[in-house]
Amino acid sequence: MFNTLLIANRGEIACRVAATARRLGLRTVAVYSDADANARHVAACDTAVHIGGPEPRASYLRADAILEAARKTGAQAVHPGYGFLSENEAFAQACADAGIIFVGPPNSAIAAMGSKSAAKTLMEKAGVPLVPGYHGDNQDPQFLQSQADAMGYPVLIKASAGGGGKGMRIVESSAAFAEALASCKREAASSFGDDKVLIERYLQKPRHIEIQVFADTQGNCVYLFERDCSVQRRHQKVIEEAPAPGMTEERRRAMGEAAVAAAKAVNYVGAGTVEFIAEPDGRFYFMEMNTRLQVEHPVTEMITGHDLVEWQLRIAAGEPLPVTQEALSITGHAIEARIYAENPDKGFLPSIGTLSTLDFPTHVAFKNGDVRIDGGVQAGDTITPFYDPMIAKLIVRGNDREQARARMVQALGEIHSVGVQTNIAFLRRLMLDESFAQADLDTGLIERQHDSLFPPAQPASDSTLALAIVAVLAHRGQLHSVRRQNKAPVDPWARSDGWRVAGCYTQAFELLDQDELRQVSVQRDAEQWTYRHKGEAVSLEWDAQAVTPGQYRLRLRLDGSDAFATVIVRGENLHVFREGAVYVLKQHDAVEHAQDDAGGFGGGLTAPMPGKIISIAVKAGDTVKSGDALLVMEAMKMEHTILAPADGTVQEVFFAVGDQVTDGAELIAIGE
Repeated sequence: MFNTLLIANRGEIACRVAATARRLGLRTVAVYSDADANARHVAACDTAVHIGGPEPRASYLRADAILEAARKTGAQAVHPGYGFLSENEAFAQACADAGIIFVGPPNSAIAAMGSKSAAKTLMEKAGVPLVPGYHGDNQDPQFLQSQADAMGYPVLIKASAGGGGKGMRIVESSAAFAEALASCKREAASSFGDDKVLIERYLQKPRHIEIQVFADTQGNCVYLFERDCSVQRRHQKVIEEAPAPGMTEERRRAMGEAAVAAAKAVNYVGAGTVEFIAEPDGRFYFMEMNTRLQVEHPVTEMITGHDLVEWQLRIAAGEPLPVTQEALSITGHAIEARIYAENPDKGFLPSIGTLSTLDFPTHVAFKNGDVRIDGGVQAGDTITPFYDPMIAKLIVRGNDREQARARMVQALGEIHSVGVQTNIAFLRRLMLDESFAQADLDTGLIERQHDSLFPPAQPASDSTLALAIVAVLAHRGQLHSVRRQNKAPVDPWARSDGWRVAGCYTQAFELLDQDELRQVSVQRDAEQWTYRHKGEAVSLEWDAQAVTPGQYRLRLRLDGSDAFATVIVRGENLHVFREGAVYVLKQHDAVEHAQDDAGGFGGGLTAPMPGKIISIAVKAGDTVKSGDALLVMEAMKMEHTILAPADGTVQEVFFAVGDQVTDGAELIAIGE
């Protein structure tokens, strides 16, 4: 076994690898960009080396800088994590040329499977069924459109060198093909340095099922069963689970043996994933092989009891696989949810900002527990526009799928995050969705269940409003509605519990609930409290426990009914976490906001996040209609199209292609 490992990645995978390496007694080296100087993965390693600017091309995609860091620190091996250089054959070869162990397959295997087109050709020769499509080298747009027209719509355009949903579009008609192709090629070139694409017939109601394989240098190869990754948004996985619901032993064996055959065909070594798309009748087709560890590998660890990162390190050191195929078995059911900084209600738009609060449920690291968190950020960290906005992965295990689902619902409800928008409430709705509960899965589930997964926002209930008000009172020092009798008497003038000489005290609150101003009040009469709203008055009692500064665990009794919540006070904002949802209410000071300009500029379009302008479709003087594409921004490795909100005339375009823009920057002015 080598003694020093450099981790050529960031985020949760870098933290994960560092923890396993430390357990094996290895010295670890982190690399970091300007944006990650204080990142969690840097602190997780024994030493760290700065490798460049915040954009991936200036840091984590710089093979020369990473190899120089390995040379300077004496690292004998490099773990590439996933993403960035993990499937880059040139980097794997450069490691070999420098005498450094690449923790992954040989560059020949990466080359064979790295191109989706080449891999499909290889699988076709091996007799593995493929989805109808075009996987050749001719990239002429007119030729590609003719291929799509011939196979019939809808079709799927996919970046040949890509993954993670980047450079991928579903095209519903011939008229939409050219624009979708251009967008895919731009995104593919930006993310992978290669704009080659392939075209496939888009299957209706397919499931995405993948097989985890592992091979050693002695020629042994096993499959560690399957994962169902069907629940996706923007072609990126949201929920993964193992084993796949409804999988028969016969089909599991057939898919597992096909995956092993694919790995052996390219003399594979290390961890890999062979991905299939399956139709409702059970037929499955090869999609691609990811020649690396996958984000969703923890669910496999949870049901098999094996640490796949440890396997990677031992196999890279020349050791044989620790078990045979016959010794592998499945125990229980595991589900993983990816927690992202994004707003599901706005098309899963990534969210930028600082995580002022980030609390997770009680969990264990890596394995041997029922709840696990794999995270790369912590409270105080900033979600930047430069990298994927994943905050953490929440993994749970149960004796069966229903128990695992119930544990996931509970665990999601125990997460408290403040500072950025997250998908936590959406994930909980997804777990409770009838289709998901019944395992009626396919890659279109989120779109199919849109109405139940994206319900219209509801106004905060009286109990939620009361919880917010009580948090304000607790923040001022009044943790209980009734003064504790076991405390020594205090000077009444020093009391902070609303005591008045006259015995009666009323305080009014104005809370901004979404766009509605809610006017409520609380009244103290002797030791009795009353809550008033819209002319109704009911009894109020509470007990609060200060967890951290500004964070309170509350028990409320309103008109005889109990309510429980955790409330976080951050300036004017009150974040009420209850029953798996979060309600954000803002204390409104009418005097302070009296001079606010409510009008604003109504004809401007602003940037929804920091990013780069990569294309502009209009110029000053152009007439546009509502819904027309105006420009395209790139942020967090994804393209975001800015659309015209109404008919009008472009008055001015404030930026050019290539410009970096900040969140909220005015992009285009449109007049009537």
